[in-house]
Amino acid sequence: MINKRTFFLVGYMGSGKTAIGKRLAEKLNLQFIDMDVFIENRFHKSVSAIFEEKGEAAFRKIERTILLEIIEFENIVISTGGGTPCFFDNMDLMNRAGITIYLKMSGDELAKRLQTGKQKRPLIKDKNSEEMKTYIAENLVKREQFYNRATLIIENDDIFSKENCTEQIKRLIENIES
Repeated sequence: MINKRTFFLVGYMGSGKTAIGKRLAEKLNLQFIDMDVFIENRFHKSVSAIFEEKGEAAFRKIERTILLEIIEFENIVISTGGGTPCFFDNMDLMNRAGITIYLKMSGDELAKRLQTGKQKRPLIKDKNSEEMKTYIAENLVKREQFYNRATLIIENDDIFSKENCTEQIKRLIENIES
């Protein structure tokens, strides 16, 4: 049975950390926190607004502070921001505090998923389709060195198809419990 009750979902923006996190928390009967929503509620403004007003470096410090706060929670599934594991020693902290799960998707699939909602994403909002594909590919290479240190890696571009989602959650829970 599961002995660690804190789970961190990591992966690139658009990889489905929030959607899977909510379902996983429900199946495991745990609480769920989306770090970006937590930050937005704390600061009463969107992540995009914080990025715009303070810059990325200041946002990453805020994100770190919030991580240090929520890392103390128990019986929880936490959807991290896409960059959370890549700054400070955040990935090491999360690995010590619980089980980290990397939702791995290809750059092409991420670009398709992000195209429709890119205005909400400060790092890609002004990029056209080709610029976004290039940016994602280059950035994914840098970030994967952190993501790949996760306890579990789930590789599947089809993780959120309706037919596949239930099976993926089941597989994820089996991996967690083994």
